[in-house]
Amino acid sequence: MNDSTARTYRERFGKVIDYIDQHLDGDLSVERLSQVASFSKFHFHRVFSSHTGINVYRYVPLMRLKRASYQLVFGGDARIIDIALDAGFENPESFSRAFKRIFDQTPSQFRKSPAWKPWWAQLQTVTPERLQNMNVTIVDFEETKIAALEHRGDPELINDSVKRFIEWRKQSGLSPVHTSKSFGIAYDNPQTTEPDEFRFNLCGSVNEAVLDNSFGIVNRTIPAGRCARVRHLGSHQGIGASAVYLYRDWLPESGEALRDFPLFFHYLNLIPDVEEHELITDLYLPLQ
Repeated sequence: MNDSTARTYRERFGKVIDYIDQHLDGDLSVERLSQVASFSKFHFHRVFSSHTGINVYRYVPLMRLKRASYQLVFGGDARIIDIALDAGFENPESFSRAFKRIFDQTPSQFRKSPAWKPWWAQLQTVTPERLQNMNVTIVDFEETKIAALEHRGDPELINDSVKRFIEWRKQSGLSPVHTSKSFGIAYDNPQTTEPDEFRFNLCGSVNEAVLDNSFGIVNRTIPAGRCARVRHLGSHQGIGASAVYLYRDWLPESGEALRDFPLFFHYLNLIPDVEEHELITDLYLPLQ
């Protein structure tokens, strides 16, 4: 397969993945998905598996269970029976069996104390390569005072820190998620850093200093300065590809030099306010 044909295939299956993301409540039969991909059913099965590592009959339920896992942990008081029906199951019992088979916990157990490592193990291997339009612009970022929760350790456990930061925002009222900005500061690359040494700050903009607290939230500042900015659409799991583009492809061609501050993310929206495929994140690479 030549490069042009391979790119065409990736684009066609990018449309299929987008369609699945956007229609988790709708018709995701092989007949419908093969039409979206413009393949026969026979060839669709084979090409889909080559792009995702699993067959479509497993991929679709897995994506529905992934959405259900976010609803369980970050969806407030949503009832398990409603989450089960939303995921396409006829009753909570069948939902619970399927959820435990995939993530090694029942939905109730996951809601109370989510085991993120089995969750990552199931989902990391089925994230297809996505093609996005990398339109980089140079912007002047204004100094922003932030409250930060400094996650230190295994990146696969970062959602535990996310949950704690959300709880601090709710209890303190100092950085309301709907009226403040949400950031992440990436000190390390999870692909090249030992898990115990990984550092990532979860942040929210604030107008006043944060006092000592039991959550471990501290005062920090994102400094003003020039930055290269690129927009990432969709799941945060694929955001690494956008970061790699900035460092590996854009920076050497730009003639720019890096400033002594790490790459950071501005999350323009968040789950559960939007579906995962609707997430919008701006990446900022600080420049001299």
